Amino acid sequence: MKKYLAVLATATAFGIVATPASAEGFRAEIHGGWDHVSADDQGESGLSYGIGLGYDLPVGERATVGLDLSADLSSVDECETSVLLANDRACLDAGRDLAAAVRVGYKVSDQGTLYALAGYTNARVKFAYTTPAGATTSDGANLDGFRLGAGYQHDLGEKVYGKVEYRYSNYEADVTRHQVLFGVGVKF
Repeated sequence: MKKYLAVLATATAFGIVATPASAEGFRAEIHGGWDHVSADDQGESGLSYGIGLGYDLPVGERATVGLDLSADLSSVDECETSVLLANDRACLDAGRDLAAAVRVGYKVSDQGTLYALAGYTNARVKFAYTTPAGATTSDGANLDGFRLGAGYQHDLGEKVYGKVEYRYSNYEADVTRHQVLFGVGVKF
């Protein structure tokens, strides 16, 4: 994942020049920001960071519709002690998060687009329990859910853009996630 982020950051910094045949609305980005994961009304905040890919198709003069794909990692790792027994420890680690959504946008200016997105998300979570004697058992699960979001994307040049985005994800097993992300990307 770090290799992909480094390549994308380098490409963004040098402002990749797209060929005329590739100027159809493809985009690639890196993003990161605040991540809050909750389970059973208890939550933990951390950082989320990842990559995004998409394609935006113009619909009329100001509207767009497209596909938004993302792959993210999170620093959220919550541990509690004395959960079942005195001096035991239970931990929940938010792992990777993959999502595919439909994105609908509206150009509010020559450089700015407001957008909303809705789609599917799948998060990997890891559970670990350590007894007072030090024996640890762990397990992981993939949680399916839906994602809703909204954001603003602003062109910083002909091919480079910045964005701010809010995401809400609701997974099975009563797990929810709120994120506020900032990103920079290139259009091809």
